[in-house]
Amino acid sequence: MKIALCNEVLRELEFPAQCAYAAGLGYDGLELAPFTLGETPHLLSNSDRARLRSAAADAGIEIVGLHWLLVTPQGLSINSRDASVRRQTVEVMRRLIELCADLEGKVLVHGSPGQRQVEPDDDPAEAWKRALDSFAAIKADAEAADVVYCIEPLSQSETNFINTVAEAVSLVEAVGSPALRTMIDTRAARLAEDASVAELIDHWLPRGMVAHIHVNDRNRRGPGQGDDEFAPVFAALVRNGYSGKVSVEPFDYEPDSGATAAHAIGYIRGILQTLEWKRETKGTAGKQNLD
Repeated sequence: MKIALCNEVLRELEFPAQCAYAAGLGYDGLELAPFTLGETPHLLSNSDRARLRSAAADAGIEIVGLHWLLVTPQGLSINSRDASVRRQTVEVMRRLIELCADLEGKVLVHGSPGQRQVEPDDDPAEAWKRALDSFAAIKADAEAADVVYCIEPLSQSETNFINTVAEAVSLVEAVGSPALRTMIDTRAARLAEDASVAELIDHWLPRGMVAHIHVNDRNRRGPGQGDDEFAPVFAALVRNGYSGKVSVEPFDYEPDSGATAAHAIGYIRGILQTLEWKRETKGTAGKQNLD
């Protein structure tokens, strides 16, 4: 698996500097939040897209995909009762799929809690149907672009729509496209699910439903900066043969953004090295027993 950093962590830097900094810390890629690219990121020019690709290539780092998709332009919603709002939202989603493919990314993570909130006087069942229509409208675009569009479960403290992996899977299955799947955000899962993150991985990853992982602590900081344990999470990913991307997505940066990014990658690499050492040690012991 490869480890990426969500680029809003370094958004005070210009994009080439973000790439160089993340690569220097040992990250394999950056996952881009479109709002860091401008007010209308879905309309980025071809020259701007080429500039982003070149900056990543020069630093020797991947652009793994996009997340936090609908922050800008303002006023978007996948399940609004206003059909014109939904049409505009679907158009932005389609353009972001194109952007992701143009940047050579492979995954889009649809979180954007504010742009899927069901209003108190709305019918949840009708809101679900409208969201289904929005995702169904972009499935052909995702298939043609050869990207995976992931519906992200988020906790009830962030949104009242799609809080668990099971709920996301229900929507994915209703859309019925291999280009639409779900993902696991460790903070959201620990707040919303009865099962542990490792148990969720063991249950859903073999079923082909989970296509991406975000790692963060319940305290909104990076892995290793709180009480949450991440060794069982990575052990479950290794156990299930996960070969995708794991993106570090903290929200609070203490003591600062650079230190947060550095601490997270060091902590994760340490876990992965320990898991590899255990695997090799177990293999050596088994061979010795056979001898």
